[in-house]
Amino acid sequence: MSETKNDLDATGLLCPLPVLKARKRLQALAAGETLTMRADDPAAIVDVPHFCAEAGHELVSAMNEGAVQVYVIRKA
Repeated sequence: MSETKNDLDATGLLCPLPVLKARKRLQALAAGETLTMRADDPAAIVDVPHFCAEAGHELVSAMNEGAVQVYVIRKA
């Protein structure tokens, strides 16, 4: 899968890198745009919702695809 500005593959990265990369990628998006992030760090299950709540972004969905979590985040 080729990455676009709205897709972030954070698999293989450990805390806090998935959230840091998501924050950086979200900065490039307009308000209301969504970012789809894939991560396999067990801590992401806690870190991503916490990051969204702290930054004011909406966690649209969080689902598992096997060992990978897929998060859809709407920029505030």
